[in-house]
Amino acid sequence: MFVGEGPGYNEDKLGRPFVGRAGDLLDRLLSRNEIRREEVFITNVVKHRPPENRAPMKDEVRACLPFLIQQIKVINPKVIVPLGRSALDIFLKDKLIGEMHGRGFKVGNRIVFPLYHPAAALRSPAVLRILEHDFRSLPKIIRGELAPVEIEVTNGDKNQMKLI
Repeated sequence: MFVGEGPGYNEDKLGRPFVGRAGDLLDRLLSRNEIRREEVFITNVVKHRPPENRAPMKDEVRACLPFLIQQIKVINPKVIVPLGRSALDIFLKDKLIGEMHGRGFKVGNRIVFPLYHPAAALRSPAVLRILEHDFRSLPKIIRGELAPVEIEVTNGDKNQMKLI
């Protein structure tokens, strides 16, 4: 399961996640790593496009969180891939994407494998190289060939995602 921040212009218009330029990049990365888009579920933290394409506000995230929780319950993914800082904060509160990307973390009975957001990679060749490198570890995480790092999740925030 891939989780982005929220719909961009194209996603909002078509009602599907990751269908713009960032989605094209995500599709290429999936394909290069022998993962078919049809094999993964892709969603966003917030289910609407924030005005001016700004980052979602905390109250918007809180309003949409029950929908994301329900999606996780129904899909029951073994691996969740937060794409970018905002999505990472749902699963691993107060952690920096720059420190957490490209490694699997055991959270509850799931693995959280944070990656940079494809849109960030479109703006920075350095981030693109990191994303491409990190993405190559994803199939190994999925197959259980790379052990996730045990991480203690502090639940000081009642809105922290619980992945039991």
